Amino acid sequence: MHLIKTISSDRRSILKGLAVAAMAPLAAPAMAAEGLPAQPTGSAAAIAADKAYWAAVKGLYAVTPDVVNFENGYWGIMAEPVRREFIRQSDMINFQNTYYARQRAGADFEAVRTKVAEAVGAATEEIALTRGATEALQLLIGGYNRLKPGDAVLYADLDYDSMQYAMNALKGRRGVDVVKFDVPEPATRQAVLDAYARAIEANPKTRLLLLTHVSHRTGFVMPIAEIARMAKAKGIDTIVDAAHSWGQIDFRVGELEADFVGFNLHKWIGAPLGVGFLYIRKDRLAAIDRDMGDEDFAEADIRSRVHTGTVNFATVLTVPTAVALHQQIGAAAKQARLRHLRDYWVSRARAFKDIEILTPDEVGSYGAITSFRLAGKTSTMAASPATPLRPPPWC
Repeated sequence: MHLIKTISSDRRSILKGLAVAAMAPLAAPAMAAEGLPAQPTGSAAAIAADKAYWAAVKGLYAVTPDVVNFENGYWGIMAEPVRREFIRQSDMINFQNTYYARQRAGADFEAVRTKVAEAVGAATEEIALTRGATEALQLLIGGYNRLKPGDAVLYADLDYDSMQYAMNALKGRRGVDVVKFDVPEPATRQAVLDAYARAIEANPKTRLLLLTHVSHRTGFVMPIAEIARMAKAKGIDTIVDAAHSWGQIDFRVGELEADFVGFNLHKWIGAPLGVGFLYIRKDRLAAIDRDMGDEDFAEADIRSRVHTGTVNFATVLTVPTAVALHQQIGAAAKQARLRHLRDYWVSRARAFKDIEILTPDEVGSYGAITSFRLAGKTSTMAASPATPLRPPPWC
């Protein structure tokens, strides 16, 4: 009898503890960094050169001093407030287990989606969370259903490899002609506009155009809105790769004037690895098929365009903290600082006769990323014949 009472008492304690845990708040409001000074004011140059402010921002990051990383475009490390929130959310998920996934995740994910939509200037129903820009763009390209055999699709040599593969795959999937053209070198805003105009004119059957807002190869900032308008006048839809732009460049999605855009959140926004989102303008949703016939969401719901299965819940739940920090630092201030740092090293690198800078200094045509090469080494093999470089397929 005593044993039975003990077991019964323990069971009640355990169940009581579980009930308390289940009722606990799951996601605290996204907190900005404590102690970070207010955003600097004044001209862009003054903001970018405010040493005290940027020293405080630098203090938010813990990164190895053992290497100088020239690959900052791969992903953005988490600032310490973001990293701590990611750990907190990971602990919560591990503790709550599948109860959280079944009972709470839907509402929390919807709150994240709303936060991201507000930040990028979209309606909540116009975005769906993904595991990154590559997944977002593959879904947009592969799901685009306005193509018929004999149509053409168009992309440029500066577009990201994985997106080129997805465009190439449309030949077999949709029976279209795939056309690739080269962006002029060195690039200028007008030269790029002229190159796209020529490519569109030379391929009158084009119905879909891939554009990259900020090239991962050169850092060139494409005049997306102008090209999108040019394409639309010819009845051509555009899908925009914004993997590198949001967070590096200060803009809202409507300024791109494109109906379909893929974004990253783990690059210049600094969320944990493995999260991004796609944007479809609300009146264009029907142009993108549901992902593998998804039935979890209604056909009129953009979330039916993404079906990735189980995701890292903690990664998604940490996004609001990353976005809050981005907003606290300030998109305009961040853009000014990144361009300031880029100008600092490029102005000195141009003095070396054996170095060629591939990204122009033209205002509005560059952000943080700039490419350079050894003079005369115009191919990967020429620069490093023993170890040709290729971007990893997952970035």
